[in-house]
Amino acid sequence: MTVSLRVPLLGLAALGVSGLAQAETFVFTAIPDQDERRLTERFGKIADYLSEQLDVEVKYVPVKSYPAAVSAFRNDQVQLAWFGGLTGVQARELVPGSEAIAQGAEDTAFVSYLIAHESTGLSKSEQLPAELAGKRFTFGDKGSTSGRLMPEFFLREHFEQGPEQLFSRVGFSGDHNRTISLVQSGAYEVGAVNYAVWDAELEKGNIDQSKVNVIWTSPEYPDYQWSIRGDVDTRFGKGFKEKVKQALLEMKDPDLLASFPRSGFVNATNDDYAPIRDTAVAIGIMDPAQ
Repeated sequence: MTVSLRVPLLGLAALGVSGLAQAETFVFTAIPDQDERRLTERFGKIADYLSEQLDVEVKYVPVKSYPAAVSAFRNDQVQLAWFGGLTGVQARELVPGSEAIAQGAEDTAFVSYLIAHESTGLSKSEQLPAELAGKRFTFGDKGSTSGRLMPEFFLREHFEQGPEQLFSRVGFSGDHNRTISLVQSGAYEVGAVNYAVWDAELEKGNIDQSKVNVIWTSPEYPDYQWSIRGDVDTRFGKGFKEKVKQALLEMKDPDLLASFPRSGFVNATNDDYAPIRDTAVAIGIMDPAQ
């Protein structure tokens, strides 16, 4: 199975914005790993914080899909993005000089959960259970690191076959909340989900554990990060990239950090995400020559 990395040049309608960012406005986006309303609530507060720290107007714009986030970064419709591991690798390869500058403290050792509907009879296990074979399975978005890339890698590694051969049906929900809903309803028997989204939804009381629960936790891998275009110093002034990085690393307000949710941000580099690229190449999502 091969999913093309090449993303289309999307129009502004796909971004949900009416025009390109003006030179005096610093624009950022985030992959739509949850529904748009939640993302707007989360990142509107981050825009206000960055405006104060950077002394420029900062605007958050939502995107409709993971490829749209990559396209927005590529086309300079946004200069900064909160990417997953895979989308960050994709975007930076399309924009020479771009850098990963900060990651969540938790993103150095991220994990995915496999969750299952109670009708499967599956319970928590340290190993991927043989009983997964033949089940209806949903990933999140096709470009999701935690909802697709890494779970698929671990499944292939363990079962020595692709998802289409392993499961009776394979779907892509589009985001982590939708994955939880689909498995909880029984539409799919098993799904792969970002552990942080699951834990947050569980804490809010949005998950019925009599119907759905975690059956497996993946090994650790690097995931979400802030990536910035390499030309921001030319556009916004010398030292601007470093100023953005410091503003992110120094974000301490618990309310802001809860928007991610993360306990804080730590330094990140492009090299930190080499394992993600290697995994994408290994399962055919990325071209090794790219």
